[in-house]
Amino acid sequence: MSDSHLLDLAATAGVTSRWRDVHGAWHDVSPDTLRTVLGALGLPAGSDATVRESLGHHRHGPAALPQMVTAQAGLPTHLPLPAHRYQLRLEDGSVREGVLAEVPGGSTLPAVNLPGYHRLSVGGQVATVAVAPARCYTVHDAAPGRRLWALAVQLYALQRDGDGGLGDFGSLQEMVGPAAARGASAIAISPVHAQFSADPDRFSPYSPSSRMALNVLHTRLDMPNKPATDLVDWPAAGRARLAAMRALFANADAATLVELAEHRRAAGQALETHARFEALHAYHFGADPSRWHWRTWPAEHRDPADPAVEAFAQQHPEAVRLHAFMQFLADRGLGGAQRAARDAGMPIGLIADLAVGADSGGSHCWSRQSETLLGLSIGAPPDLLSIEGQNWGLAAFNPRGLVQNGFGAYLELLRSAMRHAGGVRIDHALGLARLWVVPDGASAAQGAYVTFPTEDLLRLIALESHRHRAIVLGEDLGTIPDGFQDRLQAAGIMGMRVLWFERDKENDHFTDPRSWSRGAAAMTSTHDLATVAGWWSGRDLQWRSRLGLLGGQDRVDWEWYSRHRDRGMLWDAMRASGAVSDQPMPADWDANPAVDAAIRHVGASACDMVILPIEDALGLPEQPNLPGTMDEHPNWRRRLPGPAKNLFASPDVAARLDILNSVGTAV
Repeated sequence: MSDSHLLDLAATAGVTSRWRDVHGAWHDVSPDTLRTVLGALGLPAGSDATVRESLGHHRHGPAALPQMVTAQAGLPTHLPLPAHRYQLRLEDGSVREGVLAEVPGGSTLPAVNLPGYHRLSVGGQVATVAVAPARCYTVHDAAPGRRLWALAVQLYALQRDGDGGLGDFGSLQEMVGPAAARGASAIAISPVHAQFSADPDRFSPYSPSSRMALNVLHTRLDMPNKPATDLVDWPAAGRARLAAMRALFANADAATLVELAEHRRAAGQALETHARFEALHAYHFGADPSRWHWRTWPAEHRDPADPAVEAFAQQHPEAVRLHAFMQFLADRGLGGAQRAARDAGMPIGLIADLAVGADSGGSHCWSRQSETLLGLSIGAPPDLLSIEGQNWGLAAFNPRGLVQNGFGAYLELLRSAMRHAGGVRIDHALGLARLWVVPDGASAAQGAYVTFPTEDLLRLIALESHRHRAIVLGEDLGTIPDGFQDRLQAAGIMGMRVLWFERDKENDHFTDPRSWSRGAAAMTSTHDLATVAGWWSGRDLQWRSRLGLLGGQDRVDWEWYSRHRDRGMLWDAMRASGAVSDQPMPADWDANPAVDAAIRHVGASACDMVILPIEDALGLPEQPNLPGTMDEHPNWRRRLPGPAKNLFASPDVAARLDILNSVGTAV
């Protein structure tokens, strides 16, 4: 088969046929990968004939309005239509009429200054025009004239009496008051996306069933106290919590059932569909463990719109209502934690974490199949971190499906993330521009980049950010497309400036934090990286060496030598920034002075906000997650020492938080 038309179709559809690695070398994407990716996008490419047909349809389809058109307030909006009379009904009820201005390639709608979702009628077609502010709601909007700092917390790690061995919204609520009293403006929490109630053995917060529903295991429940342990036993704690919620449901009083009914009506079809999935998953997986993925279910249950799914819900109403009930409890708990944070004086409160994708076997993909890249997993091409590339085993949105469905699933996602939060962190924000996708069964290196409608997505984020009064952070780490960070900053999305990565490209020295990007959040570390104490002592190297992640002994020796050198360079940088004076560099076993200095160093940055992982506030050596491992390292299981309400009582911890209150508090 000829590849020329295939390459044309790929280029037109936003699938890159070549990519450049970290060494600058170019690689061609195989034709088989291109055909698979294009097929997942809804552009059949299995033969020359289908390629030509898809190319013709994609390039020369009839001029039509998409379901949603995005625009920036105060600027004209381009439309793929010839000039015609139009009517625009704005959210405030006012109506504008006129004639579109003809321009090359279509026409333009006159500028609209009112942000919102407006209804456009033109030439017999109807569309929603989403008019967004130029920027997101920012920390300067939330707290004018102040420089804010926040704590980052793994929710499951928190402790309280009666938590049954798993951190929950109750322990979070007990923490926010003391944190606010110490000066924190926000608490950035780990993802609280829904997992699989029928399979408590799965618990990674970044591999959820649905990013639109909540993890019901974080519901506050009064559980029997268990012996204190350093690790969460997710399966045991999950089964105990699910049993407790089933008992609550069985004994719910009339008033609670009325509240549940009201919640179901308000939540609408999204909650109903998720509850049906949970009931179906328990039904099929419980009967046959090989039916874990919804694609293995009977054909009539693989589509939420199939009448058989409605029939199942009618035949099993209590099973569906149970899962709606558990979502109701979780929603109430998360909302209570956010109210407590704001009542305690935090100008932002909770910052939700939005995972980059979801498990293809989960509720999200089942319910939004036309807007999901089925048959592909997202990851990363080979790079210095992983010479074979990475496959994260997650499904992402289909960019063509999003456009064809009026960005419905994307808006649903943003609104659910911001519902009970004053901010949202977008994991792997590079996905707003492009994602590396790998066909099922292929190696991570046999993938391709798929581009996304960045301008549309940024505008919708800005619009929802203002409507929810929520700040937005974007994880902009990794191989970054040229100009992407500038686009984030222009949109009011804060990037992340992590201490370990802020180094001069020429001499590898750590840079002066006063030179870091203002429109970003400064951080000592992240959940995927070593804590300050762990980095200083080499605890991360000990783990990676023990698990064979560093390679042979020569590489191990080089890493230890490099760490010794880097400690010296970091101490010099912290001396230059004023974070330490003339005291000698502490030994590798004496991490506390380094922790204090690192907090002072990052606190003196030019960034608009500082986010301190609670592990660094507490001076802990172990990190929450070690990339490249599963059971070999206790990922997403470590518990914090002591009750959540008492975490800041220690003089050492209080002194570290006072550093952030005293360094650079004015903007």
